[in-house]
Amino acid sequence: MKKSFCLLILVCTGLFGCKQTGGIDLSGKWSFKTDPGSKGIQEKWYNSRFEETVLLPGSMATNIKGDDISVKTEWTGQIVDSSWFTSPEYEKYRKAGQIKIPFWLQLNKHYVGMAWYQKEITIPNNWKGKYIQLFLERCHWETSVWVDGKWTGTLNSLGTPHIYDLTEYLTPGKHSITILVDNRIKDINVGQNSHSISDHTQTNWNGIAGKIELQSKPLLHIVNIKVFPDLKKKLIRVKVTVENTAEIEQKATITLLAVTEQGISPEKLNSESTEIFIKGRSAEYDLEYPMGNEPMLWDEFNPNLYRLKVSVENVKKETDSQEVLFGMREIRVNGKQIVVNEKPVFFRGTLECAIFPRTGYPPTDTAEWMRIFRIARSYGLNLMRFHSWCPPDAAFEAADRTGFYLHVECSSWANQGTSIGNGLPVDQFIYDESERMVNAYGNHPSFCMLLYGNEPDGKNMNTWLGSFIDHWKSKDLRRIYSGGAGWPIIPENDFNNVPEPRIQGWGQGLNSIINAQPPKTDYDWRDKISATKPTISHEIGQWCAYPDFKEISQYTGVLKPENFEIFRETLEKNNMGSLADSFLLASGKLQVLCYKADIEAALRTPGFGGFELLDLHDFPGQGTALVGVLNAFWNSKGYVTPGEYRRFCNSTVPLVRLPKLIYTDGDSLIASLEIAHFGKAPLKQMIPSWKLTAEGGEPIADGKLPATDIPIGSSYWLGAIHIQLRGFEKPQKLTLTLSAGEYENSWPVWVYPGKQQEIRDNILVTQSLDQKAVDVLNHGGKVLLTIKKGSIKPEQGGDVAVGFSSIFWNTAWTSNQAPHTLGILCNPKHPAFNEFPTDFYSDYQWWDAMSHSNALLLSDLPPGLKPIVRVIDTWFRNRPLALLFEARIGKGKIIVSGIDLITDSGKRPESRQFLYSLKKYMSSSDFNPSVKINIEDVQRKFLNLD
Repeated sequence: MKKSFCLLILVCTGLFGCKQTGGIDLSGKWSFKTDPGSKGIQEKWYNSRFEETVLLPGSMATNIKGDDISVKTEWTGQIVDSSWFTSPEYEKYRKAGQIKIPFWLQLNKHYVGMAWYQKEITIPNNWKGKYIQLFLERCHWETSVWVDGKWTGTLNSLGTPHIYDLTEYLTPGKHSITILVDNRIKDINVGQNSHSISDHTQTNWNGIAGKIELQSKPLLHIVNIKVFPDLKKKLIRVKVTVENTAEIEQKATITLLAVTEQGISPEKLNSESTEIFIKGRSAEYDLEYPMGNEPMLWDEFNPNLYRLKVSVENVKKETDSQEVLFGMREIRVNGKQIVVNEKPVFFRGTLECAIFPRTGYPPTDTAEWMRIFRIARSYGLNLMRFHSWCPPDAAFEAADRTGFYLHVECSSWANQGTSIGNGLPVDQFIYDESERMVNAYGNHPSFCMLLYGNEPDGKNMNTWLGSFIDHWKSKDLRRIYSGGAGWPIIPENDFNNVPEPRIQGWGQGLNSIINAQPPKTDYDWRDKISATKPTISHEIGQWCAYPDFKEISQYTGVLKPENFEIFRETLEKNNMGSLADSFLLASGKLQVLCYKADIEAALRTPGFGGFELLDLHDFPGQGTALVGVLNAFWNSKGYVTPGEYRRFCNSTVPLVRLPKLIYTDGDSLIASLEIAHFGKAPLKQMIPSWKLTAEGGEPIADGKLPATDIPIGSSYWLGAIHIQLRGFEKPQKLTLTLSAGEYENSWPVWVYPGKQQEIRDNILVTQSLDQKAVDVLNHGGKVLLTIKKGSIKPEQGGDVAVGFSSIFWNTAWTSNQAPHTLGILCNPKHPAFNEFPTDFYSDYQWWDAMSHSNALLLSDLPPGLKPIVRVIDTWFRNRPLALLFEARIGKGKIIVSGIDLITDSGKRPESRQFLYSLKKYMSSSDFNPSVKINIEDVQRKFLNLD
């Protein structure tokens, strides 16, 4: 980028977010022409007239302009799983007119290149002698502007408005404005996967969104206002940059007045005026403004806002007035904790990856952002991270008004295809972009964190990022800084944003805590966080649920869920279309369990700074990552309410440390009771209580803890309980509940009898269909085949990595990372579960079964065979998988279990209990399977006879 262009952006973006007066709205119909051959500049198209029309604000896609999607479409974004291009199963989706892609939501039209937009305008006579600028709120991405065939400049910010000084080009009368928008990656490569430009989420759109207008001001006018709160001195420091385009020496007066924007001010503030004498083209003035004796502070609990009115008036009484929102808020690091207004804060965050299916670009109206933040707040969150992009001003204002903290990045994910610190043009772009962002949005109290971007790469990146942080610390301490989201850990970081503190890391597969260790709640991350500075965990969660096909009707805009169509067609092909909703709900319940485990581990960790989920809502790109309890529109999927989610994700959360969740009659339940409290103020003389109840609500034990003052912080110890579990002759699911005032949280535990009654029935329990088993079946007997893990043929389900947890991110984009399944689905009223209490989905009592099993592929068995326990497959395959099914073989009856219920059963109370439940079922009259199969089918399909 040429230096002159960079300076133009820095000067012109300073007052976005202010109330502007006067202007000519340019929204509406524009003439339009695409330039796929990039000939327009050379052929001087700016002197031509275009025949097509589009509506702005908007994009080519919203105007149904561009190319049809095909196998030759050149996408912006990495394609990890390229099977769509070659696999026979996708062949029909590669045909013209039937194109359906599984990578991400599919655009109605696609275009990367130059596009020309043109409009005739009329400048009124009273604008003569005025400063005139063209304001384009959100462009994608590089723009060049011609007025009456004269080039006026080029800008290429991704995260801030493009503002052009057109004073010398626009006189009263008619004129033609021509704008060239170019969305190609050229010399400045921010990274093909950056959510600022990628097709993974918002799309690499071409167009102009938001406010589009001509604005006039006096020749002596305000360019930039920066507000620096000083809570200790109860004042604000204000830096006002004034531009004197008349370039004559003159006197003027700057007047400041702060008024309450939101909240009830205890006192009225007075205006303060300062005389100035400006000589050159521009000057910056440092002013102080007292905020009274009791300034209202801004934080998540009290989003008090002020509006600062700033005016500059010359001796001719020509006045330019601007207004900016600000809040009295300070954020800094205090040891391992981040403090806001000197009070410790725990960040409970989610991501916004520029996911806006109806338009393909972010909304610029405050109402929509208010809706998003209110939803996020209802699920107990207080922070939103903007992954490799910067939102429009409306998002900052909505966050201000709802008390949301924002983590903002400079439009870059410098990894695949690019890097930072190696002298590439992107290095200077990030510096310039950060300057533009702070000029445009820096007064918003919600703007709390600034990072270069996501997961960087580059051999010199540590040095470069350290210098970037030092640059901003020396200029602006209104927010805290870190080098990159995810990594690196460098001395200059105010806080570390790292991926290690979570229950499943990338690549861990079945070796993660939640998949490799029996259920418990006593672990935390104290050995994974810095001992000297705050740690915020990076992109925790990533737990998937099955697609919600009812969601398809919500896609009424430019992006279509053709990926969902593929998944639904595959499910129907495998005769399971009627199970779609059940798969969604069952996998969703498991997903919530996984998120609860992740979040509670963070809250249990002393000195932890917070977490950032990936994500509260779905991520439609990278192969389709259905990681949200909400869909891409922030709408509920129906399996968890905000109130249920807030029990474990909130400013105050009761916690227990349980070394195990599965017990046998006679065991002792020993738990440490704690609370994480990051509320508005300490809780005074709180009397916590606990109870252990049976599934019907009947009390087992309860108690109250001594009254205590609960300070702000994590892992505050409330007490301990020791309960002797005796007299459980029947298996039961119990619930341990801990309450502290209005806050309540609970955990399931299971208690199984130490001994079961002997079942007097001739049931053969075996791990192989040997001759003895064959003889039993041929003579009308009963066989329970419990297959040893690893004994099932790969092509019949043995290659399915069954784990307890939900799928992490997705299988297509992680090289088929384990687990490959989304939990179980069963009918809890089936008599096979009479002695093994369960719901229709995976809960912790299924951890043992899932950890000792392979899936059974039922594709070639009779279609009438309905599993007792299904395994929900990845939506990319949708295979009919089971853990347990029953059938008739010859004269006999069989249950085939993909779960090994025998190996090490002495150490596995769940397997002993489940085996007992199955045997009792098989000994009853309820055991009467109707579907017949051949014994050779079982041997051929499932057993490695070698």
